[in-house]
Amino acid sequence: MNVVIANQKKDILTNLNIDIIKFVEGQYSVDEIIEMFKNFYYQRMILDITALKDYTDIKTLQKLSISLDMDKLILLLDDDEESASPGYLSKLISMGIYNFTRNAEGIIYLYNNPNSYRDVAQYHQLDDQEQQVIYQGVEANYCRIIGIKNLTDQSGATTFTYLMVKQLKKHYNAIGVEVDANDFNYFNDKKSLFSISSKDLGKFIEKNNDRDVIVIDVNKSPIALGLVQEMIYLVEPSIIKLNRLMHINRNAFNQLSGRKIVLNQSLLNSKDVLELQYEAKAKFFFNMPPLNEHDSNIMIMDTFLSKLGFLKQQTGEVEKRKKILGLF
Repeated sequence: MNVVIANQKKDILTNLNIDIIKFVEGQYSVDEIIEMFKNFYYQRMILDITALKDYTDIKTLQKLSISLDMDKLILLLDDDEESASPGYLSKLISMGIYNFTRNAEGIIYLYNNPNSYRDVAQYHQLDDQEQQVIYQGVEANYCRIIGIKNLTDQSGATTFTYLMVKQLKKHYNAIGVEVDANDFNYFNDKKSLFSISSKDLGKFIEKNNDRDVIVIDVNKSPIALGLVQEMIYLVEPSIIKLNRLMHINRNAFNQLSGRKIVLNQSLLNSKDVLELQYEAKAKFFFNMPPLNEHDSNIMIMDTFLSKLGFLKQQTGEVEKRKKILGLF
């Protein structure tokens, strides 16, 4: 369920096609809003910025960001000269407020497709030194080694690895590796996909360290786990697989707190994902639906890759978001 705080934009917010558990109208101080919702469970908060007293003072939003979860906030901006300025948007981003728009279409879009930093980076005003820190290790000139591992049984790590490489190859020098298995043979791509034993993996990575990215289906190899730089854990969110995971290891999600957990082959909608996050006390990095392996271009995979920091995969996405959110 969602909460709405409305003021001047009430007409927009009363007609949203989402479940609302609490609708508040009027203008409130930041302390009043914090007190109202600090112990209140909700999936999303849609906040009309004019409902916040002194909202043109960025310190007001800063106080809100410290006290409430900004991942749940969708901020409906007004047309005030100050809050419409690039400098104001940049300050919002610095405080972790990534979901902002000026229209109802933008609210629904962000409700279903929440922004990450990568989606709003173009609005963030940084000097050269800060920019280098933000993107360090993302578009830097060295090989990224990404591991893919099933957290629930048979969650599609091999195919997921293949599809990642398939999309990455459009913009990057990318290859895929499966460890201690031979399933890549069935994809008929011997130039980009390799089957390597655990004992040979280290030498293979060293030999290919001039690549932009190596994606590794680690399977059950402890050696592979030790060689990757970053891990993506796949969960197929069916009832039987989730319950089986909890039966085997009730603390599975707690042990991966802060890691990248992806719901794969998922038919869950955004509301379902929020409820599952609440029940599992976990935060999921991405909700990936079933994919058609025969598609020549899988756009949802590009969205996932751009969230990982592969910015060249964003082609067409930036302008599309600008138009939907009505920012400029």
